Amino acid sequence: MTKEEFSEIASSIPHQPGVYKYYDEVKELLYIGKAKDLRKRVSSYFYRSVDNRKTLILVAQIRHIEYTVTDNEHDAFLLESSLIKHYQPRYNIELKDDKSFPFIVIKNERFPRVFFTRHMIRDGSEYIGPFTSVFAARELLDLIKENIPLRNCSLNLSEQNINKGKFKVCLEYHLGNCNGPCEGYQTAEDYNEKLQYIRNILKGNIAVVLKGLKTEMMQLAGAMEFEKAEIIKHKIAALQHYQQKSTVVNPKLNNIDVVCILSDEKLAFVHFMMLQNGTIIYANTTKIDKKFEDETDADILALAYAHFRERFNSVATEVIASMEINLPHAELKLTVPKLGDKKNLLEMGLKNALIFRDELKRKNALMLETASDEKNIQTLQELQEVLHLPQLPKHIECFDNSNFQGSYPVAAMVCFRNGVSSNKEYRHFKIRTVEGIDDFASMTEIVYRRYKRLIDEAKPLPQLVIIDGGKGQLGAALKSIQQLDLMGKMTIVGLAKREESIFFPGDQTPLQLPYDSPAHLLVRRIRDEVHRFGITFHRQLRSKGTIKNELEEIPGIGDKTATDLLQEFKSVKKIKTLTERELTRIIGASKANIVWRYFNEAE
Repeated sequence: MTKEEFSEIASSIPHQPGVYKYYDEVKELLYIGKAKDLRKRVSSYFYRSVDNRKTLILVAQIRHIEYTVTDNEHDAFLLESSLIKHYQPRYNIELKDDKSFPFIVIKNERFPRVFFTRHMIRDGSEYIGPFTSVFAARELLDLIKENIPLRNCSLNLSEQNINKGKFKVCLEYHLGNCNGPCEGYQTAEDYNEKLQYIRNILKGNIAVVLKGLKTEMMQLAGAMEFEKAEIIKHKIAALQHYQQKSTVVNPKLNNIDVVCILSDEKLAFVHFMMLQNGTIIYANTTKIDKKFEDETDADILALAYAHFRERFNSVATEVIASMEINLPHAELKLTVPKLGDKKNLLEMGLKNALIFRDELKRKNALMLETASDEKNIQTLQELQEVLHLPQLPKHIECFDNSNFQGSYPVAAMVCFRNGVSSNKEYRHFKIRTVEGIDDFASMTEIVYRRYKRLIDEAKPLPQLVIIDGGKGQLGAALKSIQQLDLMGKMTIVGLAKREESIFFPGDQTPLQLPYDSPAHLLVRRIRDEVHRFGITFHRQLRSKGTIKNELEEIPGIGDKTATDLLQEFKSVKKIKTLTERELTRIIGASKANIVWRYFNEAE
């Protein structure tokens, strides 16, 4: 990326703390960095003279830049380290080792020990941190132990062992560093009460502690005991400089999705984050047009999350959302937090959505989203060259089919002419010939219907057809192309949903376009548009009450019964696994028998 190319996107990078990621032309992650001010830090790579040869080579390979805004530099530092360990970029060699940030652990045992560690063990212990400074963590732990007596031995202090008198107090008891729970001199209740006091300090709730220390310091100074007052002053300084634990790196938050919405009268912006192993590994914001008066933000958020979960193959067991929504799977846990770490994650998501919205408005004001006709033709020529197309792809069509929460599948097709969306030629499809949920058969049907109609009406065929979904969906579409005798009359390719790799019929190895090339950006824009149009169709059908699910096809089961079951169990897939007794609890014995027999007739 040249200085001139970077200058076109520099203004879109915010003056906020966060993490930035550099990619090369084939979408390989090159480097992850942190910044107190993202725009200033990233700009320094392109605007300042660099003597380091490694940095010069890195900058020459950069083709795409992504960033995630955090609340402070501390979180940026921790997120950078965790992402480097997760993705292992080749230009972050110095941070690829096994060294990890320190935690303070409250051990899961009777009379828990509190100590410093770099190694996490999933045994139910409570890990507080991570800390960016080993010195600060040890100083804080020393400060706690000086004020609150705790045991530091590894004896098994079970109630039975203590009652049998197996242990004797050690030197730590006589020095006043331990209250002797091993001989029963301290009860578990009293010890746990002191432990809660420590938790408050470690989690940043230190106002009461500071007030007490300041009072003690003033009393010592008033009594002319300045040396002791100086010791207390250092303790106060240590506490004041202590930063509470990170939001973006938290071992308690594992396999969690975060989804939130920022909305106005015409647009909604949905931000989605994936957390694995306590770290944010993916973040994305999507714009959604609001077209239906009876559709709430909760409806939009639910549909958008179901789409994100499928698209990015999420395996989360919990969803943190900004409001109550219907989830695509009954086994998922929904959390709408009011405070704490999960609330902080939501606020960070909303902050990124707000930045995305403001940047979009700025681009619209400058008319940066509409390219000139000449530039569009150049992009199409590049696409023709990299895909080896026999003709310039002035007419491109893209198909996608989907289903949500057990509803019958629907499909969408978008059309681009001369590199620009042709909205009047967009088409929605309700699947007619396929029973149940079969994505491949649905794709075969819609491709057949589309091009059979174009043939019957003697309309020109597109030069390029993109099938969203990879090799499986491509194979399904080819059945119709062959049946209609259209092989060789247009080029058809498959687009893998996550990697954005392009598959040709019969090829085992996909083609990866240069990541930030105009041709790739056009393909991505077409793909995003067909996803947006498909989601819009689901929303439109639901607003009209026309989406039917498999339950309503059961003789004797009406809309109300189907709705009651879906509200309780979230999906038809889940309902199929239920026993007759479980169904009876919701819809009564008679209808439960009908539903159960319908799904279990073979048995």
